[in-house]
Amino acid sequence: MPHDPNCLFCKISKGEIPSQKVYEDEEIYAFKDINPAAPVHFLMIPKKHIPILESAEVADAPLLGRMMELAPRLAKEQGCRPGKDGGFRLVVNNGADGGQEVYHLHLHVMGGPRPWKKWSEEIKNGFI
Repeated sequence: MPHDPNCLFCKISKGEIPSQKVYEDEEIYAFKDINPAAPVHFLMIPKKHIPILESAEVADAPLLGRMMELAPRLAKEQGCRPGKDGGFRLVVNNGADGGQEVYHLHLHVMGGPRPWKKWSEEIKNGFI
């Protein structure tokens, strides 16, 4: 599986940098965000180095689909309430204008009881 030896998330998925693991299989690694914006906030990454969503190829579609299918189960396991009265948010930042800071495709999974303090502050300050 292609890795970038200089990529922070590649190093995390290989265990070279410590993280609070939420989930791992052959293709996907999930870990808690070090600066959470919600009571539940973790990242899901493909172990394959895909820098941005735009660089994903047709052959990556099953992997990306698995990430989307896995997100609800992991969100529930991490404390998000299921169903219409609960839920969670999925965010993919793509490129500099999209707010991407680490150039390894990652899916933010955020949820938990609202309001989220940081989220509320960002809305108030006009960032969202």
